[in-house]
Amino acid sequence: MTLHTLSVSQDPSAPDFVQDPYRFYAERHRNAPVFYWEDYGMWCVAGYDQVNGLLRDRRLGRENRWGAPLNPVEGRGHLADFDRIESGSLLEREPPAHTRLRTLVNRAFVSRSVERLRPRISVLANELVDALPADQPFDLLPSFATPIPLTIICELLGVPVNRANDLLAWSHAMCEMYVPQRSRKTEQRANQASAEFGAFLTAHIEEHRHNKAEDLLSALIAVRDTGEKLSDDELISTCVLLLNAGHEATVHQTGNAVKAILEQGGDPRRFFETPEAAAATVEEALRYDAPLHMFTRYAYEDIDLGPVTLKPGEQVALLLGAANRDPSAFDAPGEFRPGRADQKNVSFGAGLHFCIGAPLARLELQQSLSVLFSRLPDLKLETTPHYRDSYHFHGLERLIVR
Repeated sequence: MTLHTLSVSQDPSAPDFVQDPYRFYAERHRNAPVFYWEDYGMWCVAGYDQVNGLLRDRRLGRENRWGAPLNPVEGRGHLADFDRIESGSLLEREPPAHTRLRTLVNRAFVSRSVERLRPRISVLANELVDALPADQPFDLLPSFATPIPLTIICELLGVPVNRANDLLAWSHAMCEMYVPQRSRKTEQRANQASAEFGAFLTAHIEEHRHNKAEDLLSALIAVRDTGEKLSDDELISTCVLLLNAGHEATVHQTGNAVKAILEQGGDPRRFFETPEAAAATVEEALRYDAPLHMFTRYAYEDIDLGPVTLKPGEQVALLLGAANRDPSAFDAPGEFRPGRADQKNVSFGAGLHFCIGAPLARLELQQSLSVLFSRLPDLKLETTPHYRDSYHFHGLERLIVR
């Protein structure tokens, strides 16, 4: 096969694609699960087995060894603050730097058992349900989906919850950097947000050095491994990563899951009758309509993708949303089937960069959705939900329910 026969044009902002990327994925599965996406200018992989394998392949990595944020790039001066935060992020590093950072963060993060947060999530979810209007439609995203993960990650890190609106604004501006064909204005907003976020955390970290608080930020400041600790820049990058990743994807997934469950009809409580049923429902929601559809990697040596060989420095896009709907890996992939025997979604990635916050996200989704549907079993979609034009982050603009 030639590049010409495997080359596909699909505008990621086209309304039909934004609302239903799965038709495009199904076509790729039928015709060419490895293809060149012209609009991105890179090779993409859609098949489950290959995506799962490449996520674990150490010949590929997140670190751009040829450019920003590790090396100065001409014309990127206006992104200095954004690049400074990115360069210390464990998401963007590879071993040995990644190993050191992840060990230190894991030591602080995992030592504060996520499971102990279950009662707090339940209380918060019930308080939010209590505040919902009983006699008129409302948007579930700002009134329920957003406050839970945002409040929990703020409390976990010891960041004032009354700064949540600032954190949201900074996070949204920075995440826009990962949207294709971004504008100069978008980049300037992201850099400004990075500068403000960094300044806020610098002051907050300094305050935490002296107040003996028992929270994740204090644990990150104190954590050491064989004499190693996190530098101030690494601390700031880690806090930004945890705050951004700790709510952004979970908000999208909550909305996507509620939409999927309500579209099944019937009593939604049947999906949450036991903790095991709730866990199975959340896993299926993650597979069925994931919040992140594309994750890119750089090739560090020649990589045979089948129809093409990647050269060092070239990027490949691993399509998580497509892999989760691969008919060769899942029976009836377009059907919502909690408890399916072939559950093995890649929504949190796999391998070295498997999402460090996956246990927290799963817990938040299981507990918040269980509370929501036990309290509001008659919840109904008031209008047809529409997805935001924000590929590869896949989430709803609003979710109007009654």
